[in-house]
Amino acid sequence: MGKLIKNHWARLIVLTAALYQIAAALESFFWPKIFWDFLTTNLDPAVRPVPILQCINLLLGLLALAWEWPLPLLSFASTAMHRSIEARLAVYPLASLSALLLYQGTNPGIYYLVGMGVYFWAYSEGEVVCPEPWALPRRTRVGRV
Repeated sequence: MGKLIKNHWARLIVLTAALYQIAAALESFFWPKIFWDFLTTNLDPAVRPVPILQCINLLLGLLALAWEWPLPLLSFASTAMHRSIEARLAVYPLASLSALLLYQGTNPGIYYLVGMGVYFWAYSEGEVVCPEPWALPRRTRVGRV
């Protein structure tokens, strides 16, 4: 058995959250609702008449999807931004917060929180994201030459 590569696991969790966030944003264009409307109606202008929160969720979901599954056409995969776990830990709380504000986006908000926890676990153990997506990190050979 091998070791669990936590950044790959976190990538799968965040990919699920991003796809779910995109679907929630598209659904909320038709049925706009703030999750916290049972407490206050002060946040209602964020979803109607102008769909500001829906657009933010759609953009952040597309960003997370492009970040976690980079296409070779965009050549984003080998950049420092793609390899940075710290940048992910800075951006994904915003995506989680915007998803948690929508009624349709509570599940992706929770998935983002779980993915951030796994990314933090990977970061604290010193894992690195490889320049090529889904590749394994190279081991340094010790002993034999």
